Amino acid sequence: MRQYDYIVVGLGAMGSAALWHLAKSGARVLGIDRFTPPHNQGSTHGETRITRRAIGEGEALVPLALRSHQLWAQIEAETGADLFHQTGSLIIGRPGDNVERPGRTGFVDRSIAAARRFDIDHEILTADEITARYPNFTPQPDEIGYFEPGGGYLRVEACVAANLTLAQRHNATIQLDTEVRDIAADQTAVRIVTADETILAGHVAVTAGAWAPALLGAPFIDLLKPTRQVMHWFMIEPDARSIWEKSPVFMWPHGDDESGFFYGFPSIDGQSMKTADECYGPASDPNAIDRLVTPEQSSQMYQSHMAGRFAGLTPQVARTQTCIYTASPDSGFIIDQHPQRDNVLVVSPCSGHGFKHSAAIGEAVAARLLQQPHPIDLNAFSLSRFGTNPATSPPD
Repeated sequence: MRQYDYIVVGLGAMGSAALWHLAKSGARVLGIDRFTPPHNQGSTHGETRITRRAIGEGEALVPLALRSHQLWAQIEAETGADLFHQTGSLIIGRPGDNVERPGRTGFVDRSIAAARRFDIDHEILTADEITARYPNFTPQPDEIGYFEPGGGYLRVEACVAANLTLAQRHNATIQLDTEVRDIAADQTAVRIVTADETILAGHVAVTAGAWAPALLGAPFIDLLKPTRQVMHWFMIEPDARSIWEKSPVFMWPHGDDESGFFYGFPSIDGQSMKTADECYGPASDPNAIDRLVTPEQSSQMYQSHMAGRFAGLTPQVARTQTCIYTASPDSGFIIDQHPQRDNVLVVSPCSGHGFKHSAAIGEAVAARLLQQPHPIDLNAFSLSRFGTNPATSPPD
């Protein structure tokens, strides 16, 4: 029976980062994934993810974003990979907008407050100033822009691949295309059961995203909710392509209900731009996600969010792709010991906004497993905020 000091189950954004930092310690480390990352079955794919530092989803996240930006630069230096593109990030919205949106309530105001508290370079733009700087954006007169020049996007598949490269340089064992069927723990060890063998570890980090609820059991079966998400790439009019290539990443809350939120990117291929909304519908089985995106779904995306807000953008779709959000009841992260298994650390879910923090989370998770100090406090992501019965108690 193989034995390791630490096993990481799931090698997406957070798992691959944790594996690298554990391997750097010199420990015997194994990373397992049911697919071959980077892959397109989970949450870490689709070309790009937004990163910024003044986090409107909660100020407890700002130290993670700040540290992650440092780590992305370090990873680029060590691997030569092309990961972070600093295009600036723009949040457009109405001041005082308190429409309830999962993790995004008061998004513009909270982003500004976070920037001021942490002294993050930013500008507040009027609607006219937004259009003058970026003529492809057409906000309403009562909307403003929070612009953060240090924001931009990350190439997600390249980030995961770079993490795994570094982990292997430090002698991590990586086992792919392997489904973990059970995680059994007692006082002395954790047993990882696959179709072919049982593997022993002193501690296990479960970073399996949408597959985590089934692996972790109660209370996570009820606590974590995987949902299908869709990304669309819309074609740009030929005379507007240069403008879209110079655009910032953007986020745009609007309207009077939680569905009024979408985000997007500058054009990377010079012909199309990627955008998506956030749909917290019924829970989905990650093994049976509908990967077909119909023309009607893309048309609805365009009419609900794009029409009237942009210049030089057509309703013609170049391509689409699906991914999975796995969300907690308050759209926050969960990083904590399993309540029934002290040697199993739960590192899920991302709740749809985790990638920008994943580098620092991987480092902090490794430090926690290694019982080493780390400057970032993870207590804000504990299960205790859901009460004594996380499966049924509302967040504080």
